[in-house]
Amino acid sequence: MFDSEVQRILDFVARGIGVRVVGAPGSGKTTVLRSVMSNLEKAGVSVHFISGLRTHRTIPYAAIKGLGLDVRPGRSGVFDIADVFSSQLSMAGKHLLVVDDLHLVDSESLAVLEAVRRRSDCPMVASAPETWAFSRGQLAVLNNGREAHLQLDPLHYEQVHFLIAQVLGAPADADTTARILTKSAGNPRLIVRIAETASLSNLLVMKDKQWSMTAETLWNEHLRGTLEALLAELSADEFTALHIMAILGTARVDILRKVIHTDALEGLERRGFLSVLADQHNGSIAAISPPVIADYFRGSKNLRDRKLLRSKIAGVLEAAPHEIPEERATSDGLSRVLSSLRLEKGDDDAVTSRQIHEHNADRERIRFERWQANKSTANAAAFLRIYWGAPLDVERASRVCAETTNFDADPKDLLFVTITEAMLAIHTGRGPSAAVGILQKFAVNNPNLSAEVEDAILFLSASHGRVPVDTAQDPGAHEGANPGMGSLVHGLLDLYRFKPVAALDACDGEGDDDAFSYLRPFIRSFALFAAGRVEESLVLALDWRTEARKNLDQFGVITSSYVAAQGLLYRGHFEEAEYLMSSVFAMGRPGFVVDSLYDAMLRLAGLRHATTAMEPALSIAAQARTEVSDVGPLPGIGKGAYELVAHHSTQPSAFDRRASQLIRRQLKSGYVLEAMMTALLCTCLCPGRPVLDLLQKILRESGLTVHDQLLAIASAVVEGDHKMLGLLLKHYEPDVDTYQVGMLLRGALKRHVIDGDATAADAMAQASSVFAVRFPSANEQLSYNSFRSTPLTEREIEVATLAGHLTNVEIGEQLGISARTVENHISNALRKSGATSRNSLFMLVGNSLSPR
Repeated sequence: MFDSEVQRILDFVARGIGVRVVGAPGSGKTTVLRSVMSNLEKAGVSVHFISGLRTHRTIPYAAIKGLGLDVRPGRSGVFDIADVFSSQLSMAGKHLLVVDDLHLVDSESLAVLEAVRRRSDCPMVASAPETWAFSRGQLAVLNNGREAHLQLDPLHYEQVHFLIAQVLGAPADADTTARILTKSAGNPRLIVRIAETASLSNLLVMKDKQWSMTAETLWNEHLRGTLEALLAELSADEFTALHIMAILGTARVDILRKVIHTDALEGLERRGFLSVLADQHNGSIAAISPPVIADYFRGSKNLRDRKLLRSKIAGVLEAAPHEIPEERATSDGLSRVLSSLRLEKGDDDAVTSRQIHEHNADRERIRFERWQANKSTANAAAFLRIYWGAPLDVERASRVCAETTNFDADPKDLLFVTITEAMLAIHTGRGPSAAVGILQKFAVNNPNLSAEVEDAILFLSASHGRVPVDTAQDPGAHEGANPGMGSLVHGLLDLYRFKPVAALDACDGEGDDDAFSYLRPFIRSFALFAAGRVEESLVLALDWRTEARKNLDQFGVITSSYVAAQGLLYRGHFEEAEYLMSSVFAMGRPGFVVDSLYDAMLRLAGLRHATTAMEPALSIAAQARTEVSDVGPLPGIGKGAYELVAHHSTQPSAFDRRASQLIRRQLKSGYVLEAMMTALLCTCLCPGRPVLDLLQKILRESGLTVHDQLLAIASAVVEGDHKMLGLLLKHYEPDVDTYQVGMLLRGALKRHVIDGDATAADAMAQASSVFAVRFPSANEQLSYNSFRSTPLTEREIEVATLAGHLTNVEIGEQLGISARTVENHISNALRKSGATSRNSLFMLVGNSLSPR
């Protein structure tokens, strides 16, 4: 789970730099330190481990005596012990000092450590809570020599998915993963405990090779000990504050301050047990974090019996005073939205998800009760609109569609209810034909709405089967026939057909009265992406997502996140894209209108891991529904592209054949945008003539020239014209495809290695290296995986990743092995991989396996 963090620490230690590892209780600090120690001990480094214990922090020298130092009788003072320890650190070889839970080390041991650190330049790796107020003695030990800072953040959805699979032996379904993430707030220790105890309590059962929930809760008595240990350091006031918050639930901060002392609230926030977020009205709300703590209190008999506490807060729940919203400085640009997204990563996905769930549940209850009292079309439309984003109750939605009266109904409301009923038919497995039948019957009874019904039928048919042939002669031909909804539907079809300019023309204007919520900004932002204006698309989509999160609008969050994820992945911002999609997955499976986008993001998130040696079954893409077509209107909605990459043969010719077949099927269905994206991805992963020909044909017919540089480079690569390739790369000007060019060169290298063309492989390795030097990127490159059938050993991978820029002697020094052993590992790796040089080997292994 912490491979990248461990590798960062190892890199710092190799340069003689100490590291302070900070995180919340249960965040994995001890696990990271143990992994670091294991790696270094294998490399021959002498590791001196000291552990702070809560029960020993008042016992003099308790921590330092754990080292088993050979101290002479009568010489047990601070400097006497420091002398012995310093002499050990001065022995030949490399040494590392590791201190776990520095904040629990006794004062005398801290004094010894300070004296030793003054005498020795041995680096120290120490762990401590992220919010701890360090004493002078602790700071004297930490702030001695060069030190790096490593923050262990809460896990996101994909990491939770893998951890559950590791703990339980099989992955969990999407709703279970989201629930465990929400309850644990991404805390690794709580994730493990919740998963283990839920399976012990039969709250999780295995269904179709995935763990699923059997009840609405995962709380069980086996979790009590874990929560008691987590809350052990709280004061009496802080503990009572959590009791109060468990009764109140999510509440405004100004209300909490009336019944909880400010010092207690600040203490809880400092310790990480309180999350404070902005609400819809520009105020602040607070909730217990991790949310499983609230379950601990609510499941306690003591909480139910605290009548005095309840009476204390009985009169407090009143309307909060109106606050004047703060003015926000706004500026345009990709750097602004990316900076906001990276700052958001520090927020609590679990609290945001719980906010949205509670908001949706309240709206559903209120609107359903309103519909029960008056079964009008207006009330039905207001209620059903919730299910376009929030989790769907099929029985309740079907009842509302069936029992709603049409008397004196607004035509827009009537149309919305009918369209929802048609979409519900598709969702429940009756198919597009049943949906079309519902709409056609409605058109017969409501001839005044026949034009809108035809547009709705066109929308459903094109989105779930095949796009009709475009008869328009120019991009603006659709606008005059049926403005509003009709124009948007035709704009969406233009997007499917990969006509982004026509799609942008169709969605001009504000559209405050659009029948389909968010269809206009969706088309506009995705059309910008399709037109190669990725930066503009990202700014628009991320701003839209920020507003949707603020409004607790799950439909808007999912729709905007899908567009933003496409742009982030295209530019190689995998960390930001995975966080963004993880925040969507944390909400659980959504309503029936955006569930296809949810599945698409699961497949997009799985693409990165599909190019590694990881088993596809462990990818979160396995949580996406499988009963869908291989082709779809937009990238990821059809499962074909993901399965092509995840389950491809190691033979490039077979990959070309399968990719060409898939792209032709996409074109035959009219989904040209999906076909273009599939062809572009496959060309960059494993460039071959059949797929490149299809990509060139699609782009030529679209009239889009933004990818011309990439096409020229791809042609030179496929034709083996290395002289032309060199000229093209030399004169290459950075454009929207800079990341894709790097992918293309790496993919070509791997293809040549697999084909056994040593000369071409070396030429491509050189071209890839030169391009990487000219356009350095911090982003990991996706690449065609050639190691599934012949995996390298862990040590061979370590050596290969260093072989591109270090000599055998330097590699041996860094890994603690001899130069002869390094040479043997390189020889074995060359033989297994088929690489023809050290540089080719380095390029191949760079990210063919999971990040280490």
